Amino acid sequence: MHPPIRRLLGFCFWASAATAAAHAPLEPATSATAALRWSFEPLVIAAMLLSLGLYLAGFARLRQRTRLGRAHRLYGAAAFLAGWLALGVAFVSPIDGLGAVLFSAHMVQHEILMLVAAPLLVLGRPLGVWLWALPAAARSRIGRGVRAPSVRRSWRWLTMPATAWALHLAALWGWHIPRAFEAALVHPGLHAVQHASFLASALLFWWTVLAPRPGHADRGFAMLSLFTTMAHTGALGALLTLAPTLWYASYVESAPAFGFDPLEDQQLGGLVMWVPGGLA
Repeated sequence: MHPPIRRLLGFCFWASAATAAAHAPLEPATSATAALRWSFEPLVIAAMLLSLGLYLAGFARLRQRTRLGRAHRLYGAAAFLAGWLALGVAFVSPIDGLGAVLFSAHMVQHEILMLVAAPLLVLGRPLGVWLWALPAAARSRIGRGVRAPSVRRSWRWLTMPATAWALHLAALWGWHIPRAFEAALVHPGLHAVQHASFLASALLFWWTVLAPRPGHADRGFAMLSLFTTMAHTGALGALLTLAPTLWYASYVESAPAFGFDPLEDQQLGGLVMWVPGGLA
């Protein structure tokens, strides 16, 4: 069997085994079974519940005020809820724990953040809905602050297609430098910064791609941005897949617990980045 096909079949087996193990009794106190537990980090849970609560409150208030654009708001709400659930899969499901012991699982988590959750959240347009969840006085103060010249200039700069594209590239390639990646695995705070930078840069990137723009030039740049991002993420995935040596020593001992050779685990992680990145 051709090696890439064998690795993809192995990944399907890994995914099904992980799902089954996540719902089975966790009696042995091994690192492998510990990695399959659901993660309930208090700050993550609090942030997710707060974002959902604000969205539901703002959505309900908007529905009471007007019936105009109801179908559009329902579409946005469905996109936001789907993106919110994708964040839950990335941060709460066993994928989060598996990322500490399998490089391929870590890549699945990153792809869910950048290729699933981020575009869905952008389509959900939550900023305006969250604003309507607040009292009128708070909305007024925030509105004045957002209209400040310095804030508007900063937002315009961040949402320029070239800026968002460069920030996303820097986050993706920078964090996959072996020293940076290994440091994030060791230090939980740095790991949180890594995930935040992936999600934030992906949100900015997808905003420039999916936000409605009047000009044909901007739509053309969005397509160019998608194509070039596919190219550089595919290049990074190819480097990981075809590398003859292991990049990340942290997985040397943990990967065999799941029946993976560490180098094959890295190659599978490269394929996870390579193939879905091209499909986007």
